[in-house]
Amino acid sequence: MPAKTKLTTLLPSPLLAYWEPGAHQPKKPFNQNLLEKPNTHVTAPSRTRVIRAVSVMATGYTAGYESTGKNKNHPSYGITYSGVKVRRDKQTVSTIAADLKVFPLGTILYIPGYGYGVVADKGSAIKGQKIDLYFSTIKQVYKEWGKKKVTVQVVKRGQGKLTESMLQELGQVMQVNKEIPLDVWDKTI
Repeated sequence: MPAKTKLTTLLPSPLLAYWEPGAHQPKKPFNQNLLEKPNTHVTAPSRTRVIRAVSVMATGYTAGYESTGKNKNHPSYGITYSGVKVRRDKQTVSTIAADLKVFPLGTILYIPGYGYGVVADKGSAIKGQKIDLYFSTIKQVYKEWGKKKVTVQVVKRGQGKLTESMLQELGQVMQVNKEIPLDVWDKTI
């Protein structure tokens, strides 16, 4: 009987399986329940789409007073530095904050455990290799993220601009588990 080989590069990490050389399909995944759950996050970009990987400290923020100093009645509540409204969308792309010298406005990152983020904001404490991920509530920040050191994948370097129409177009072309044509990336950002 041939030796079994662990598939760490051929399958997404939650679906690690064992494969026997000569077999056409992997044997049962270690956790069958993972296959039955609907995917709530987009998948990581293919290697050919990644410009570079960068290690960053990632924290979470909200549109609320505790993060921005603005109350709901403030005219700029929920509006990012770029002018777009903050959003968290696990199916497409969310807004994030970064040091604009490191990641200019419009830069698209893939953040493991969070999904795709587009740099739309900056923050007074976000300097150097730090990013701030948008969440709707403080409870979500602590429950879903906290503070983590992660290696993000730069998918598209921004040109220093992001508009609501650009963000909407980007969200429309980003479908769960589908590759995005390279020319769409170029047209969008």
